[in-house]
Amino acid sequence: MSRKRRPTHRQSVPRERTDAQQAEELQALARKYPQDREHLLTEAAEYYSRAGQHDRALALLQHLLDAGCEDPHLVQALRIDALWEAGRTDEAREAATNLRRQHPTDTGPWNLVAEMFETTGELHDAADYFTAGVTHLLGPATPLTVAAVRGAEDALGIEMLVIGRHRVRRRLDQTHDDLDQLAHALYQHRPPHLRANSTLDDLHNPELQTAPGNDPQALTASIEQLSREIEARRAALTRPRLTCALFWNPDEFTQLLDTWPELADHYGSKHHEHIRHVQQTLQRLSNKGEPHLGIAHGTMSDFLSFTQADNLPPQDGDTRAHYAADLAARGHATPWPPPRNTPCWCGSARKYKKCCGNPTHT
Repeated sequence: MSRKRRPTHRQSVPRERTDAQQAEELQALARKYPQDREHLLTEAAEYYSRAGQHDRALALLQHLLDAGCEDPHLVQALRIDALWEAGRTDEAREAATNLRRQHPTDTGPWNLVAEMFETTGELHDAADYFTAGVTHLLGPATPLTVAAVRGAEDALGIEMLVIGRHRVRRRLDQTHDDLDQLAHALYQHRPPHLRANSTLDDLHNPELQTAPGNDPQALTASIEQLSREIEARRAALTRPRLTCALFWNPDEFTQLLDTWPELADHYGSKHHEHIRHVQQTLQRLSNKGEPHLGIAHGTMSDFLSFTQADNLPPQDGDTRAHYAADLAARGHATPWPPPRNTPCWCGSARKYKKCCGNPTHT
């Protein structure tokens, strides 16, 4: 899964409005932008839940399931969370059991339900759901190695499951097993900017708050970092998967070719050639019927961290493709194409229809 971007239309929802008003505006946007209907309505349901209007939230999610949706397993997982928020915990448990029996092939539903159990203190159920997701998606014959996870179709989503499982089992004070060791290895192989200066055991230590001599400020910062990471990744699960072309701004592009001149054979030697290549690539994918296209915005420092963490060859096309998918999962990508009357994605400040969206320019 390329861990799942909120539609850009959400930016038009004023911040000062109440949760219920934001939900109503999102419903109106769903009528205006039917191509984003599923994601706008699931977000509207979330706002209704926050507003305490649980019946309206559940009705929206059930409507999506009854009408047919692109990702029914994910919508079912969101409905389970909404049921729990509404206090209908028995129904939520039953729905979670039914969803598990359907064996979702994406990591999103597994992560959402497992984290719901975790955040509500149902740690044994959370550990069980995390384990079931990892076991089903990796398969019994897959070796429990970093390489095997990174080679999986949805590497980031599986990593979330494995590390989430470790987090819950640590709180339950359960003895480490092979999957917990895999969690440690995955964490240590993350780029430096995606991990704290501590081991995974320390990060997930349930006794951290009461440890003698613990620095309260460091503890607060660690908890906030983990909370931000979980929240960002949970939000990513409800974004559509983006198939992304990798884009470098002019300065980054110059650094890229200075470091690896041979990449000019792929991107072109001039930045305007690179822009044309990106547009043509995405247009070709669109013509083939590929949904949810996007542009991943790369930087040299981040790309170097990504390649060095796993000793990947930067010149290799697969490496750059994996980097683009990783950027999308971390929220560093924008949907393509942009609306015709908005600024072009290339940074020219011209309207898209008069820039890269003009057929005569490609």
